[in-house]
Amino acid sequence: MNAIWFEPISDSAEDKSAAERALSFYMNWFLDPIVHGKYPEEMHNILGSLLPVFVEKDLEKLKFGLDFIGINHYTSFYSKDCIYSECGGGQGVSKSEGNSLWTPLKDGKLIGKSTAVDWLYVYPQGMEKIVTYIKDRYNNTPMFICENGFGDENNLDSSVADSLNDVERVEYMENHLDSLAKAIRNGADVRGYFAWSLLDNFEWTSGYTIRFGLHHVDYASLERTPRLSATWYKNFISNVRGLQTW
Repeated sequence: MNAIWFEPISDSAEDKSAAERALSFYMNWFLDPIVHGKYPEEMHNILGSLLPVFVEKDLEKLKFGLDFIGINHYTSFYSKDCIYSECGGGQGVSKSEGNSLWTPLKDGKLIGKSTAVDWLYVYPQGMEKIVTYIKDRYNNTPMFICENGFGDENNLDSSVADSLNDVERVEYMENHLDSLAKAIRNGADVRGYFAWSLLDNFEWTSGYTIRFGLHHVDYASLERTPRLSATWYKNFISNVRGLQTW
């Protein structure tokens, strides 16, 4: 599951409900039918009869549930109510998206540091929050973090050496793993973590303009060169004592 965390942009009941709608219209509408046999209440309240109807055979197929939930988590956004407030345009504002504006800005400040990826803001707390949310909503079904990573620009004017000292990626991974560890200590049944990505690759929304790899790839020769993050991650997963403290 692509799993963005949504923070209410204010403490108002309306914005808290908007954040819950954003989660339901983005993620829960996939998982709720499988685990609970129905679409989220937030979707029923807005879409009503527009939602597909489950027949008995559908529910029979769904009742076996899930072996695990795979989570792709990179970033978080603020969520603003668009039912009782004017939002204008933007992602999330339509009825089919839950009437809940996604925005990285609150009082002129970003939710987290911006990156070369236009949708990725660095908010490590979101990892603990989204994992805890999934734990509570879906009966602590075993979870795997299938994707989590930091993308930077493929700068054609820089050398390979310039690309190897990826301190920001190391900080991103370390802070998100710390956040994940908090969720695990609080009972989340997380079975594994996979960094995105082992190698620079063709990103499905960015092509070759963004690099997520722990290893630099020369796209002409296909030579692979480990970055600082590769060494850091190797040391991290080799540290059995560190893993046991989770």
